[in-house]
Amino acid sequence: MNEVLAAWNRLPIAEAVDEIIPCCGAKSWAQFLASRRPFASQSKLLAASDDIWRGLGPTDWLEAFRAHPRIGESPAKLPVSPESQSWSRQEQGQVTTADATVKTELAEANRAYEQRFGHIFIVCATGKSASEILAILRRRMQNDGNTELHEAAEEQRQITQLRLKKWLGV
Repeated sequence: MNEVLAAWNRLPIAEAVDEIIPCCGAKSWAQFLASRRPFASQSKLLAASDDIWRGLGPTDWLEAFRAHPRIGESPAKLPVSPESQSWSRQEQGQVTTADATVKTELAEANRAYEQRFGHIFIVCATGKSASEILAILRRRMQNDGNTELHEAAEEQRQITQLRLKKWLGV
């Protein structure tokens, strides 16, 4: 068994919640996940995370979104751990190297998105260039509010999976 997972399985519930929250940002998700311990393997943890996330609703999704900085900016709206801040910088790494024009367009598109949908744009940015992210943002601006909220929640689920793997050191 993964050493990080084994140690987490043994923590008191409050400490387990605090330890896992940087992976998602939604307190309900962290509490439900911690309450399902112990997990025998990484795959069981990842499956439980997905199961819990899909059972949550918009209030929890929006809480998780607030734990992220805007693409290309920082900090997040909610206070977040140094670990979460570091992961956001890594995930958005290609945005920082984009040319000034793309960064400006992305900042403007972020503001337009927030005005339209009432929350920040969430995308699993790992491995995507700033231009790719900008194209995704522009495409998603065509969504209706409900469709977009669900698409953003799916992106958050993907981010959470990546962060859980980072947390586990795999």
